[in-house]
Amino acid sequence: MKYILCFFISYLIGTINPSYMIAKIRGFDIREKGSMNAGASNALILLGKSLGVACALLDIAKAVFAIWLCETLFPTLTYAFPVAGVSCILGHIFPFYMKFRGGKGLACLGGMVLAFDWRVFLVMLAFEIVVALVTKYICFVPLTASVIFPGVYGIMRADLWGALILLIATSVMLYKHKENLDRIKNGTEMRLTFLWNKDKELDRMNITEEEKAQGRIE
Repeated sequence: MKYILCFFISYLIGTINPSYMIAKIRGFDIREKGSMNAGASNALILLGKSLGVACALLDIAKAVFAIWLCETLFPTLTYAFPVAGVSCILGHIFPFYMKFRGGKGLACLGGMVLAFDWRVFLVMLAFEIVVALVTKYICFVPLTASVIFPGVYGIMRADLWGALILLIATSVMLYKHKENLDRIKNGTEMRLTFLWNKDKELDRMNITEEEKAQGRIE
């Protein structure tokens, strides 16, 4: 029963989606524009850098809070950390009130790593920055991080079952990013250079001024 409560508490916290809520306040559904994703990366494209970063920080914070809350409420649960972390990611990706169409879980994964160990978070952050710069695509960050972290957790905690629980989130995140890999193959995935050279990247993707005005890219 405690594990079930841990799951639902973290899941509900994970469903709090700042990107979706801010876009709704502005009069549109963030899942219908840009990369069609209710996450911080699409918020960065559609809502601007400041709000995009704010959404990422809030998604990180909700994962940290969910894990802290479950570990505080259920201190005797051996697998409170992986269950709470995975449940928060699943809530972010599959929010019930959004017809289970949410984000893709990168920032929540970052929050889980931060809750685990801030030093591991900094090392993985540095590594993933290099990954993003080398590949030129942000989507390779969650793909690699979601695979690496369960291994790191399993080794540092000597916890095979906990690592296997974390692989649930890994499998879901890999599946959710399949469309990004397809867009890379087709040349329609937004590159990292969008952050500092927006106009050039939009031109590369053949997005016209008319499409920008219509709100495809704001």
